[in-house]
Amino acid sequence: MFVASRFRFRAVALLAAALCAAPAVRADAVAPCDLCAQWNAPQKPFQVFGNTYYVGVRGLSSVLITSPSGHVLVDGGLPQSAPLIAANIRALGFRLEDIKLILNSHAHFDHAGGIAELQRLSGALVVASSSAALALAAGQVGPDDPQHGEASPYPPVPDMRLAHDRESFAAGTLEVTAHVTPGHTPGGLSWSWRSCEGKVCANIVFADSLNPVARKGFRFGASEDYPNALADFERSFATLAALPCDILLSAHPDFSDMWGKLAKPREAGRNPLVDPEACRKYVAGARDSLAKRLALEHP
Repeated sequence: MFVASRFRFRAVALLAAALCAAPAVRADAVAPCDLCAQWNAPQKPFQVFGNTYYVGVRGLSSVLITSPSGHVLVDGGLPQSAPLIAANIRALGFRLEDIKLILNSHAHFDHAGGIAELQRLSGALVVASSSAALALAAGQVGPDDPQHGEASPYPPVPDMRLAHDRESFAAGTLEVTAHVTPGHTPGGLSWSWRSCEGKVCANIVFADSLNPVARKGFRFGASEDYPNALADFERSFATLAALPCDILLSAHPDFSDMWGKLAKPREAGRNPLVDPEACRKYVAGARDSLAKRLALEHP
C-alpha cells in the first residue's frame, strides 16, 4: 500500500520527453467541444454516503472522500471545471489544502483537464496509471488512444505517482484501491473504497468510462494503434462485475443514472444510490454498446 504522507516523487525522468513535446495550454483554456457547456453546468455538491461527497459539475463527476487527517479527490473535469469543483469543496466546509491525493480515471480532457489547477490549489499528489500519466504529463492523449487526434489538449500535470492494479493508496485514515479497467482508453482506472454512516458501511465504486467512443476510422476490432482493445474491454467487464459494489459512481454521472436515481421518490431511511447490482448493470450496458459498435465496424 502506498501512503501519501511517507512517499512522494516527481516523475521528471519518466515524463520529460512528453512534457517537452507538449504545447503550452493555459489553465483557463476552454476546451472546444459541443457538449462542454452542458457538461460543465454548475451542480450543487451533496453527500453521497458517509464521508463521500459529489463535488463535480452536472455532466462530469468529481468525488471527494474526507477524513480528519486528509481528503482524496477523484477526477477534475474540464479545465474550466476546476473553479467550480473548488467552490463546491469549500461550500461543504472542507479545505482544498487538506486534499492529499487526486485520483484520475482516464486522461481525456473532460476528466483530467482540471487536475493541474486543482493540484496547484491543494498541493496534492496526483495518481494515475502509467499510460494515463504520460498523457497527463503531455496534456494530450497518445496515438494508442481511440480518440487521439480529436481529444482536446489540457494543462499538463508534472507531479504524479503511478498506480498498479489492485494497489491501495492511503491519505490519513482513508484507503482507496485502484482497478485497471482499460478499453475506453489504454490507461483507464476505476477506484473503490468503503464509506460508513455509523455502523452501516457501503462499498463504493467510481467506475471509469467503458463506452467505445473513437476517432473517425478507428476500429476497436482491428486497430494497429491499440491492438488489445477488445481484450482490455473484456478484462474491465470482468473486473467491475466482480467488485463489491453497493453504490456506483461513474465518470459521467448519466452513465450510472445518478440523476434519475436521485429524482425518484425516496423511501424512508433508504439511500436511492444504493444498488448492489449497479456495477453489473453498468457492465451489461457497456457490453451492449461495444457489441453495437463492433456490428457497425463489421457490417
